Amino acid sequence: MPPFAPPTSQDGPAWEPPAADSRLAKTAGASPSGVFTSDLSVSEYVLLGEAGFEPLGFVVGSSIYHVGLQIGRWGRNQELQVLTQAMYNAREFAMARMRAEADHLGADGIVGVQLRIQMYAWGQSCLEFVATGTAVRHLAEQGAHRAPDGKAFTSDLSAQDFFRLLAAGAVPVAFVLGTCVYHIAHRSILQSLRQAYQNQEMMQFTQGVYEARELALDRMQAEAAQVGASGIVGVTVEVKNHVWGEHATEFLATGTAVRRLDAEHKLPETTPKPTFTLGLDH
Repeated sequence: MPPFAPPTSQDGPAWEPPAADSRLAKTAGASPSGVFTSDLSVSEYVLLGEAGFEPLGFVVGSSIYHVGLQIGRWGRNQELQVLTQAMYNAREFAMARMRAEADHLGADGIVGVQLRIQMYAWGQSCLEFVATGTAVRHLAEQGAHRAPDGKAFTSDLSAQDFFRLLAAGAVPVAFVLGTCVYHIAHRSILQSLRQAYQNQEMMQFTQGVYEARELALDRMQAEAAQVGASGIVGVTVEVKNHVWGEHATEFLATGTAVRRLDAEHKLPETTPKPTFTLGLDH
């Protein structure tokens, strides 16, 4: 099945609250007298400076989304495409709004991207999708490290891994994801009784989980190819049930798509290398 297309609603990613404009106007990216904000640790802040980048501001994207209902057949493995599309759209809205804030600051990229889901007591049928990160800019070569589309790159790599990636002559392109909400078939009471005292593989469960995970990974790879990346690093696959009950499960594959830099944009050989300090305490 082909990857899902990004949402095209005019009321979606382009929307920004007025409060965000006020906050961003006071950051280092928008005003010479502004202060930077970030979720970086002190070590990460220093390491970014060693790589030639400066933080501009903490950027946020959010979307509160009502995820509709879709019922799977009781005894059949199948993807719940309505739910898959909803989860994909909501994350795309959040990511696009975060990226729009970074573009507003003239950033070359966003590091330390985190994508999470949370619920509120007043909206039990809704989920909030939140994307956060720190917008950064290269001090000497502004624009050289941006994604092929000319906009800010996104990456969930730590500052340490980001530094190592640059030292190896590569740069992040985009935080990519693939998702699949899948209904895992139920077993009948008779099937459960027959297998109660036997050691055997549960083939129906294995096949369902395998297919769902493959769909998520395939869609993540398709996103990386679409943005012009040469590979993906830091791939993880999360499995969560959210609000749908036991047998409807989301498989979410994420990673950072990367590309090779031209020789003139690589970190110089004299750049300090990150070191590790091991404590002697037990």
